Amino acid sequence: MSQPLTWLAPETEVRESPIQGRGLFARSAIPAGAVVAVKGGAAMDAATWGRLEKELGSAEIQLAEDLFIAPRDRAEREGSMLFTNHSCEPNIAIQGQIVFVAMRDIEAGEELTHDWATTDDLDYEMACNCGTPSCRGTITGKDWMKPELREKYRGWFCWFLQRRIDAESK
Repeated sequence: MSQPLTWLAPETEVRESPIQGRGLFARSAIPAGAVVAVKGGAAMDAATWGRLEKELGSAEIQLAEDLFIAPRDRAEREGSMLFTNHSCEPNIAIQGQIVFVAMRDIEAGEELTHDWATTDDLDYEMACNCGTPSCRGTITGKDWMKPELREKYRGWFCWFLQRRIDAESK
């Protein structure tokens, strides 16, 4: 395995998740506003990522309309992962393009999750396994378009989605 590309706060640890696969968990309490992860990888266009994703699976964050940050090969995949599962009631969110922060105080043992509606504009649909009272049941790469989610996550969308939302609001 190559040198880790993604930075995970020392207060976090990766372990098995009841949501799906492995998840990122708080090893100790994390205060609201604390940086918990910074996504690493290589910047690449959508066509390049589209070819790599077939072999590597989901491991990217979209940075702009046609720009992604992702591993370049299998050797980089593990070290570029955030391990943050989706939740309809998240406790972390993106600020900017690659930095994830605590949205509220987080207790030791909690799984760190973000709502993929705040980071994705992709063509997918999948069953949600978060199990929260407000679970949407199905999540898509276009959930950011839902008015109720735009309101709920005002100020928590990634840079390129926030620019789109702001442009549509004018």
